[in-house]
Formats: sequence, structure tokens, C-alpha cells
Amino acid sequence: MNDWLYATPSALRGKRAFRLGLAANYGIDEDGVRAAIDRGVNVFLWTSRNKGMRAPVKAALGARRDEVSVIGFAQIGWFGWGVRSGAEKLLRQLGTDHLDVYLLGWLGTGSAWTEATQKELLHLRESGKVRSIGVSIHDRPRAGTLAAGSPLDLLMLRYNAAHPGAERDVFPHVKEHSPSVLAYTATAWRKLLKRPSGWDGPVMSAGDCYRFQLSSPHVDMALTGPKTRAELEDNLKALEKGPLTEDEAKWMREFGRKVHG
Repeated sequence: MNDWLYATPSALRGKRAFRLGLAANYGIDEDGVRAAIDRGVNVFLWTSRNKGMRAPVKAALGARRDEVSVIGFAQIGWFGWGVRSGAEKLLRQLGTDHLDVYLLGWLGTGSAWTEATQKELLHLRESGKVRSIGVSIHDRPRAGTLAAGSPLDLLMLRYNAAHPGAERDVFPHVKEHSPSVLAYTATAWRKLLKRPSGWDGPVMSAGDCYRFQLSSPHVDMALTGPKTRAELEDNLKALEKGPLTEDEAKWMREFGRKVHG
């Protein structure tokens, strides 16, 4: 696989990561998850809707913990006690002594950045139960402020050809020692996979969407959420093309603007 698909994001504390991480929210089964692991995928987003991921990832953690990274969410991210209890629950579920990254999910809507939640996150990191802390967030200006000055190790951001605003609002603030960036919603909830009215050019594939994300020098990792093993294989095959060419980037941005309307 191309070298551009591997990185050592600061949030993963020296671990070498395959830059396309896996989420199982859309139904990929255990066979598909094992196929991903066999292909080198070693970063996993752990959620409540990940039935197909549970056994394969727990087995991978038991066999080679120093190579596998798991990112988890605080289920109740509004209060300090919820942050603490959520981490403890994840540790029990995974059968591990630490989480690689622990997130407040959808900051401002599904969780809060308060003195209490920040204190618990920092305590978890200092205790070693969590190696890195982060947030998922749609509020780009706020994400830029957090990138410029906060204790966070990772920002999980919406970034795709239809929503490239992080390039203006966040990426200029992501500098050395600032949060790593995990991009998601690559296909804009599949809107980028459909031909918009009045568009005569090529339409993006899911693989194109991931290449768009990973071609940014500011994106450390991206997330894929395939429904099937076949979708996973198509996405991984597309990444073998490498970073976008100048012409590819031009038409994808034009297409993204058309999709966005």
C-alpha cells in the first residue's frame, strides 16, 4: 500500500496508523472487519452500533495492543461524572487498560466543554486510562479556537468536497503540537455520490471522497463506514491511486460546490 496512507499522528502517541480508520455504524459484519484488519486497517471508531466490530477488534487488541488504536465517545458528555463513567465502561467493554483517544461527541449539541468535563478528561489522560482526548464538532469557528489553544489532542471534523470550510476556519490553526485531525462525513451523507441537476461531468465515488480528505496536508486520518465488505474493498482499492492530481482536485471541488448548491 502507498506510503501516503500511513502516518504517526501525535494523538496516537507514536503509533503508526493506516490513515483510513473504520467505523461499523452502517452494518459491516465481522467478516468485513476482519478483512479490513488483514488489509492493514488499525484505527477503529468504537460506538454503540458496532456489532460487527466487537469480536474482531477485541481479538486484535488482545494480540497486538501496541499496533491497534481505538477511539471512543463519552456517552453522557454533559457532566464530569458522565465523562468518567463512560471511559470506565469502554475500558470494561474492550478489556483493555487504556483508550487511545476519548472524545466528547458533537460538541455543543451532544456534549459540553465545561470546567467539569475538561477536568475529567484531563484527569483520565493524566491517569493513563486515556492516552489522548478530543472532540467531534461541526462548529468550525469554535473548532479553530480549540485548535489554536486548548489541551485537546484530536479534532474530529466534517470535511469533504461539499463542505471544505475547515480549510478556512480550522486548518490555519492546526500547527505543530496542536490537535491531530480526524475527518469524517467524506461523502456528505452520500450526497457526493449522486449526480446533481445540471452536472455533466464525472461523479465522485466513495473512494474519491476519501482521497479528497486524505490529500489535505492537515488531515491525519479519515473515517470510512462501509455497509459491506465489498464497499470496504472498493474504498481501499481506490486509495491505491494515491493523492489527488491537480486536475482531480479541481473537478472534485467544482463538483462539491455544485452538490452544496
